[in-house]
Order: sequence, then C-alpha cells, then structure tokens
Amino acid sequence: MYLDDRKRRILQAIIDDYIDTAEPVGSRTVARKHELGLSSATIRNEMADLEEMGFLAQPHTSAGRIPSDKGYRFYVNELMRERVISAEEAECIKQALEIRINEMNQLIRQASMILSKITKYTSIATAPQLKKSILKAVQVVPIQQGRALVIVVTNANVVRNSFIKIPDNVTADMLIMMSNMLNNKLNGLTMDQISSNILLDIERELSISKEILMPVIDGIIDSINNIDYSDVYLEGTTNILNFPEFMDIVKAKEFLNVLDEKEKIYKILNNKKGIENIGVQIGTENDIQQIKDCSLVTATYSIGNVVLGTIGVIGPTRMEYAKVISSMNYLKRKLNEEILKYIGDIDDS
Repeated sequence: MYLDDRKRRILQAIIDDYIDTAEPVGSRTVARKHELGLSSATIRNEMADLEEMGFLAQPHTSAGRIPSDKGYRFYVNELMRERVISAEEAECIKQALEIRINEMNQLIRQASMILSKITKYTSIATAPQLKKSILKAVQVVPIQQGRALVIVVTNANVVRNSFIKIPDNVTADMLIMMSNMLNNKLNGLTMDQISSNILLDIERELSISKEILMPVIDGIIDSINNIDYSDVYLEGTTNILNFPEFMDIVKAKEFLNVLDEKEKIYKILNNKKGIENIGVQIGTENDIQQIKDCSLVTATYSIGNVVLGTIGVIGPTRMEYAKVISSMNYLKRKLNEEILKYIGDIDDS
C-alpha cells in the first residue's frame, strides 16, 4: 500500500519510539522528539489516517497509538534504517564461534548461545539435518561370533552405529571386503541419496548371500535413520519475561509452553517468510496461536549450497528488528565460514 512521505516519516517515528519505550505514542511526543516540521494537530490527523489504514492501533480512548502487525511489516520492509553490527558484537560472535570443537552440534549450540546473549531475546536452532551431509566412511566390525557393529561416519564427523546379528560362518575377511565395497559405492553421497536401489546393486556386485549381506544393509539403513534425528537448542528461554508485554503470567506461560514442544519449534523454524536470506515473521503471520504476539527472525546455515539447519530469534513484536537482522546476517556468514573450516579440518585429519 502506498504511503506518502509525511505518513512514512510519522509511522517510522512512532514505531521507533514504541520499540524504545513500550508506551503508546502521542502526537505531541512525535512533534517534540522528531524534527518533522509538522504541528501536533497535523501529526494527530495523519495518525488517525494511519490507524484507519491499519498501520496503527489505539489501545485505549485518548491514549497514543501503537504499531499494528501491518505497521511493523511495512516498517521492516520499507522504513527500517539499516544497522551495521557493532565492533563489540562482531568480536563476541567471532570469539564464540572460533573455539575448538569436536562436533558440529557444539558449534550450532554455541552460535545459539551468543545470539541470545547479543539480542537479549530467546534463540532457537535446529542441529544439523545430517541426512543432507555427506557420507565419509562405512565400516563393519566383528564383535564376537554372530555379532558385528556397523559404523557410519559423515563429513560433519557425526558417527552413528548399529549392532547386527550375522551368520556364525561370516569371517573378519568377509566383513573387510564388504566394508571396502560399501566405502567405494557410498563415499561422497549425501545421506538422502543412499537409496535401497544402490544397496541392492552392492548386493549383486558382492555376490554374497542375502543372509550375510542383508543384516549389514539393515544396519546401514538403521544408522542413517538415526542420523536424521535432529536436536533443538534453546537459549534465553526466560528472556521474554523481561518485556512488559509478557508481564501477564498467562501469556508468558503460553509462550514458555510452546518452547517445551519440539514439534512446534520445528514448525516455527520451518515456516519462514523472508527478506532476502533472512526470514521475518511478525505477530499474526505466525501459524501458532501462542506466539501471535511475537516476532521471529530466522536464517539458515549450510555447507556450500546444502542447507543443514535453521537458527532464529523470537521475541515480542516490539523487537529491535534492525539490531536482530544485522546480528543474524553477521552470525550466518561467520557460522557458514566456521562450518567450512570444520569440514576442512576433518578431511585433513
């Protein structure tokens, strides 16, 4: 919807003030604090128009105005001043992500922690969706007569294993031969590229009876299925209680209850609407009723062009959008750099 320059400047002033104060903003406040060259009466008339157009709301008669979700959306898309992340914030993110780690999950958890610390909101992140990462090695190890261990290793250095039963007459040499063939055929594939047809091709080429090979194949499939399980990381879950909008105990409890439900968190993170590579969902744009007074800012992290997971910040609709988006942009870039370094370290080891 088109807004002339005067309405745009007034709307921006109101939203900037409301983000800072959490108090309804009146025409006199706008006239006094912002050099718009307009009288209080003119600003009041424009505010009434903006309310009628759905960009502002008046919580009480004779009170000032507050932004609506539509107002925030226009602000984020059209009015918000771009913010450069501060040197201190950039250094905090850099230091947090450059610590030595043993698993990629630790890196994502660390990223989530620093994001909550910098923004003062609740951060949420999904651990890597590792079916999209690449198989590095498969090994079948004899444990005892009639038992073996199938080990699957990804390029993210995630290891999953599965115990299997095998015929008593299977020798260690046969298991080594199977391991070599499996590595030749499966190395370099993403986990979701390993289909049953590929495994059947291996079966035909090995010329080993199904009685011997199928337990191994079942063990690989079981390990791959376990890799698809992804944790969710939450940091600063009670930060929402620091905002006056959530002083209501019922509203606060509803928000915290959502964070306890893993399925809902996945739904929140996987339903993004974005500006470029950053997703912003405001208030009623969220599908989940309990967070319709919240805004969500998300970004994905990846290896090359393969998206591994999502990291985000959730807070009141009166969010410091410019700060959160600049922090998220920088964090996304640094996180992807660290993931590439981490993969390189594994490949060199």
